[in-house]
Amino acid sequence: MSYIIGKACIGCIDTGCLNVCPVDCIHGPIKTDDSGVGAKGLSDEEKQGKQLYINPDDCINCGACEPECPVTAIYHSEKDAIRAGEEEAVHKNYEFFGLKFN
Repeated sequence: MSYIIGKACIGCIDTGCLNVCPVDCIHGPIKTDDSGVGAKGLSDEEKQGKQLYINPDDCINCGACEPECPVTAIYHSEKDAIRAGEEEAVHKNYEFFGLKFN
């Protein structure tokens, strides 16, 4: 089980979640291993169509990221995201890291 970032992050990429993650499991929008550093330098125009992702293998489910998201794009689990109509976001999150959601 992992926290999941949903579609509300697309184009927003606030990065507040990056600052509080104790294990640096949030990455993107381009690189899978940069702890989101690349996102911090993007202009609003460059953010369009992009979002951040949480590595499900590294996430320790601490919940620090969830209250930092100004657009409430972070879900407590895959199940919560799917219940909210975010199944595509779950698959997209796993695919970003080369993983498959079962």
